[in-house]
Amino acid sequence: MTESTEQWFRREILPHEAALIRFLSRKWLNTNDVQDIRHDIYVRVLEAAERARPNAPKSFLFTVARNLIVDRARRDRIVAIDLLEDIDALNVLIEEATPERRASGREQVQRLAMLFDCLPTRCREVVWMRRIEDVPQKEIARRLGIAEGTVEKHLVRGIRMLADAVFGAPSKGKNRREGAHAEDEANHGE
Repeated sequence: MTESTEQWFRREILPHEAALIRFLSRKWLNTNDVQDIRHDIYVRVLEAAERARPNAPKSFLFTVARNLIVDRARRDRIVAIDLLEDIDALNVLIEEATPERRASGREQVQRLAMLFDCLPTRCREVVWMRRIEDVPQKEIARRLGIAEGTVEKHLVRGIRMLADAVFGAPSKGKNRREGAHAEDEANHGE
């Protein structure tokens, strides 16, 4: 007797629900969307399983999750700092990291750190406080003595510059370091 898709889903996919929720909570900015995203992932997995059962269900589940996050980010035009990590490095499907993957991960972190250091000072401060320290925008504005709208502009600009550098989009005008120094001088008075 062949197993139904629902039985397969309960046996192969649902045991990974807690890990999936943790993954989504870490990678998606709006935690209110996590349950909806989980549902969409499950729909895609079930639809695919109706056609053919994947050989590696856990890998397939997290591949669908990663692809859905990327699709939503593109659709919503959100460039979250968490998504700037090499998407392939988010592969939670491999149980054990090889030395090559660890070395590659270290290189990627070093590259991101170097790119972060090239951001204009004010952008770097705002991105760091908002994305790393999780300081609310209003508090950042208060601490830096600038308008909340200016905080938003610096945050968007800083993340866009990082995304352009990571994903290889051509920068406009000056190189990043020259642009950073010019903006540092302009922002000094803010």
